[in-house]
Amino acid sequence: MLETLVCPLTQTVLEYDAARQELVSKPARLAFPIRNGIPIMLVDEARKLG
Repeated sequence: MLETLVCPLTQTVLEYDAARQELVSKPARLAFPIRNGIPIMLVDEARKLG
């Protein structure tokens, strides 16, 4: 199912980071958390990548 999710800002494919339990959007430089198996696709909840 994760393969169908795209970044809400850029509409690009997300990469799954199993170690951090995040979906990463490199173009947007954001990492969206996965909590209790549910991806949180809100920009306000995303971690900014350095």
